[in-house]
Amino acid sequence: MSERFNNDPARWEVLESIYLHRQPWLTMRQDKVRLTSGRTIDDYYVQEFPAWVNVLAITDERHAVLIRQYRHGIGEVSWELPAGVVDEGESILDGAKRELYEETGYSGGIWTPLMELSANPALQNNISFTFLAEGVSFSGSQHLDATEEITMHLVPLDRLRNIVFDGGMIQALHAAPILKYLLQHG
Repeated sequence: MSERFNNDPARWEVLESIYLHRQPWLTMRQDKVRLTSGRTIDDYYVQEFPAWVNVLAITDERHAVLIRQYRHGIGEVSWELPAGVVDEGESILDGAKRELYEETGYSGGIWTPLMELSANPALQNNISFTFLAEGVSFSGSQHLDATEEITMHLVPLDRLRNIVFDGGMIQALHAAPILKYLLQHG
């Protein structure tokens, strides 16, 4: 994670945790915590999720492999990176490779970690891991889950910049790694 300083606040002491809801896509717990000041908070709510993975996949022709998907929370279709959750017992990298292949049919290439982010570190316990996969190639058709309706698109890198800056990609955990990549690679 990040650098630590001698005067950083200490971790809160968890006095009690109660699970209010446990389902695959929504797990909510209520913690009773004690701050270093001695003050207690009786009802601090945390959402638990498995690790998330995102892939910025670039072909040899310098096209980004993007998807478009309807997101019911906002009622819109937008640009996204291929992404998903890491399955139990699966490594972060293997989860990212699986998600890229399942959602786009692309695989291979050279994989390197690009960025780690938290959607909301105050209320969520998971990290989103983004990988850069360079030199990917098409190796088969999509293998979507029953609830996924995804279209795949090859986007030139100069258009990728416009998609992010023009608001076509509103998923912050996807836009930030793309911006980092574009800053590093022109």
